[in-house]
Amino acid sequence: MNKLLVMFVCLLLAGCGGSDSADDDIAGNIAECSRSDLNSQVYCKLYADYLWYDELKTGVDPLAFSTPSAYLSQVIADRDRYSFIITEQQYQDRYINAVFFGYGFATQRTNDNTALQVLYVYDGGSAAQRGLRRADKITEIDGISVAEWLARLDAGTATNEDIYGPNEAGVVRRFVWRKPDNRQLQADFVKSTVTTNTVLHRSVAQLGNKTVGYLVFNTFIELSEVELEQAFSFFAGQNIDELVLDLRYNGGGLIRVANQLSSHIALPKLQGNIFVKYRYNDKNTRKNSTVAFALGAGRTALNLPRVFVLTTAGSCSSSELVINALSPFIDVVQIGETTCGKPVGQVPDQVGDYRLFAINFQTVNALDFGGYFDGLSPNCPVNAVVAGDWGVSQDPLYAEALAYISNGRCSAVALSGQSLQQQAIQQVSPRAQPQWLQYNEQ
Repeated sequence: MNKLLVMFVCLLLAGCGGSDSADDDIAGNIAECSRSDLNSQVYCKLYADYLWYDELKTGVDPLAFSTPSAYLSQVIADRDRYSFIITEQQYQDRYINAVFFGYGFATQRTNDNTALQVLYVYDGGSAAQRGLRRADKITEIDGISVAEWLARLDAGTATNEDIYGPNEAGVVRRFVWRKPDNRQLQADFVKSTVTTNTVLHRSVAQLGNKTVGYLVFNTFIELSEVELEQAFSFFAGQNIDELVLDLRYNGGGLIRVANQLSSHIALPKLQGNIFVKYRYNDKNTRKNSTVAFALGAGRTALNLPRVFVLTTAGSCSSSELVINALSPFIDVVQIGETTCGKPVGQVPDQVGDYRLFAINFQTVNALDFGGYFDGLSPNCPVNAVVAGDWGVSQDPLYAEALAYISNGRCSAVALSGQSLQQQAIQQVSPRAQPQWLQYNEQ
């Protein structure tokens, strides 16, 4: 990534890298920029690049905080629920190498904290290799019930490391889980470095005289470029008429990958049209720019006139950008729950051995719309439920998309839920954390 020559390809709605030497001139007149401690340098970068620099807290002593993360949380704008800082190694692992250490699955609590329901499983992890799948419910880990583990975790008498073991190669835990048909299975999972495939599922279904493609896409990183091309090449070979794009757990990532995904869907129909406009603060207007739809690392384009996008509060950032960028040009039918609300992004700065992911810019589409801080509301509101593995007919979001394709409109169930969906939107706190942060990835 560091070899990229054009800055906008490094922009993320949740991560990348780069800085501008002119920023030093902008920030050079504040005291923190003359100090060498890490927290002061974080503040210096914020003052230069931060979208809401005029809302930074003043009078907060950088030396009073032992970590840059603790300091950052105290100085950023009240409205900011997105900025963060991680180590350089974490940055490389998460965004460049696409690996993490674990068993290779993500869960959420279910059944009154007596089980962990599996949301997705990475192909390369020990869990997948031993048969764990989406919708399975883990009930026991290493001879202790999940109910007991969670009770200890909540009481502070156990940690995640107690449950899953330390991050060391070869650590083994025995898992017991139930399949959706109530079969009980058990196996030993082994911790290792797991490559995080970003296309979790792709399939094609026949619906009357239409061929429907289904793509579950989990994050926008460099690895995605190849995986998306492979998926859309597969769809092109199947001559699909409709596409259901599942972004329910996709928290964002590289904007250039969001552009590639959007272009796979609708080029050459959108050739030459605006994908996104970047808007920086009043000190950095020289960085404002406009980017057209482009396949980037991809080759296959389906030229579809519409797309169905499945969303939840976990659909954030670049996921929302795809919806917003395509909406002026093709029919985008959003199904599910309101998205997280992040029409802003970062050009992460390296500060010492850390990467600062501070909000630097806002994005708008070709119609200059981009103020969806309360999220993007679905056309067909449906509550997301884990009903089985990817693509099962019982999945309420996927089923609603198929019903819309068949009938040309939202179902009666979805239409009846619109007023309740609007009430829920009004009750969301502006400081609420995106839902995807509640998922437990192991």
